[in-house]
Amino acid sequence: MSLTDDLLSQLQGAPLQQVSQQLGIDSQQASTAISAALPLLMGALGNNAAKPQGAEALFGALQNNHSGMDIGSVLGAVMGGGNSPAANGAGILGHIFGGSQDRAETGLAQATGLSPSTSSQLLKILAPIVMAYIAQRMSSGAAPANPDGLAQVLGQEKQQVAQAGGIGGGLLGSVLDQDGDGQFGVSDLIKLGSGLLGSGKR
Repeated sequence: MSLTDDLLSQLQGAPLQQVSQQLGIDSQQASTAISAALPLLMGALGNNAAKPQGAEALFGALQNNHSGMDIGSVLGAVMGGGNSPAANGAGILGHIFGGSQDRAETGLAQATGLSPSTSSQLLKILAPIVMAYIAQRMSSGAAPANPDGLAQVLGQEKQQVAQAGGIGGGLLGSVLDQDGDGQFGVSDLIKLGSGLLGSGKR
């Protein structure tokens, strides 16, 4: 089972109901939107971790801000408007997507039929949950607890997202392909570079 599928299964039931209530949409809409948003977040993290400094910065953030938290406690903190680094969805999204954040939010809205503000809110709720989940996987030994291991695990996840296609895979491709040539290449990396997690401004 991919990381995305595993996390999606953990969000069924009460967490899904909480998210749908927070967003003011029904649970079916919320489920569809989460199914599209999680691969987008996981794939973008895999993209960031493909660069050594990106993997190191992400690993440091996971250890410092997100370890030891379960999904329920993170969800509670996010819903309660907590401003700790672990619950700061807006800040985490800025690191994950950099200059592509607007494109990610707009793409998710178009793909799911949500309003742009609702899709933005959903990503801000899910980003801290994704970080806590990955930290949990590392601490449990399911993923190697070092930057190289993290890069490998997230790189595989990004490949799975792309191969699975669907809304999430298509979204990931369109968000990461900044120059519109249908491929994510060096020119895209240069454009994303200033917004990548841990781009030297530490």
